[in-house]
Amino acid sequence: ELENQLTTKSKTLDELKQSLASNGGAEQTPEAQSLRMAELCEMKDSIVNQVAQLKASMQSVLEQWRAYDEIYAEVSLMTTRYLYCIDQCKPSGEEASLEALKKQVKTLQ
Repeated sequence: ELENQLTTKSKTLDELKQSLASNGGAEQTPEAQSLRMAELCEMKDSIVNQVAQLKASMQSVLEQWRAYDEIYAEVSLMTTRYLYCIDQCKPSGEEASLEALKKQVKTLQ
């Protein structure tokens, strides 16, 4: 969105340059107009550079969030599996008899 706005403002600035060049601008001297136009171009270039830096930074942050989401999903799945295994390995209400242990082994297999 910022890039689109900058493109629009750049076009407007170019139109303003052309307009001042053709009309001569009665309010200011040509030197003042040229100086002001140079200032505006410098400001525009500075903003373009800042947006490019911001875009690169945001891309890096986005990649880090993607990696985080992938790792989080993996850890969440592993945690669920471990909780299930722990739940399955709990001895039931009966005493830990040989039959109960055999039944648990079959369940786990």
